[in-house]
Amino acid sequence: MSYTYDYPHPAVTTDIVIFTVDEAMLKTLLIQRGSPPFEGSWALPGGFVRIDEDVDACAKRELAEETGVRDIYLEQLYTFGAVGRDPRERVISVAYFALVPCRGLSLKAGTDAANAAWHSVNALPELAFDHRDIIAKARERLTAKMEYSTLGLMFMPEEFTLSEVQSLYETVSGQEQDKRNFRKWLLALDVIEETGAMKTAGAHRPAKLYRLKDTTGVVIIR
Repeated sequence: MSYTYDYPHPAVTTDIVIFTVDEAMLKTLLIQRGSPPFEGSWALPGGFVRIDEDVDACAKRELAEETGVRDIYLEQLYTFGAVGRDPRERVISVAYFALVPCRGLSLKAGTDAANAAWHSVNALPELAFDHRDIIAKARERLTAKMEYSTLGLMFMPEEFTLSEVQSLYETVSGQEQDKRNFRKWLLALDVIEETGAMKTAGAHRPAKLYRLKDTTGVVIIR
């Protein structure tokens, strides 16, 4: 199939922001570019949409080809289309994001990626294109989503303390939470319950252990 156009048209790419929480840090998955432009620089996984390919399919394909990560749910984040964001040509990027547990994920760089690795969001290397802005937008969206859904609780162990949940939310948002207000908000959601057991940690007072009432999926709170 061939196409003709009366006007110049931009290329379309996808960029994918994958977050995880590991070692009490919010991390994002980056690839090291193996070809120009920005060869050797770190960047988000992604690439050009093929002429016969859906945008969603492109995001999943590029993620798998460049990092080895497959079969995760990707949510469309935002469209980035500033003039000059790519030195090769006029490029518009459709960005996606996801929060995943790092356990069980095996990274394997491929295609035009020289390496794939997790990086702390608070200590990112120099990034290609406008990928730092894309990560910032994704973190903003993730933080907001955790405030109106039980997404954060999906990444807690089977049993957890309220302090551990608060720590997760603070790690993702990068902002401290008032302990009393956070616990009041969390318990008011009525999505967790006491297990009847306690967790002891050194010299600290034992803390109640909780679990999710329903683990069938993310619940929208409002």
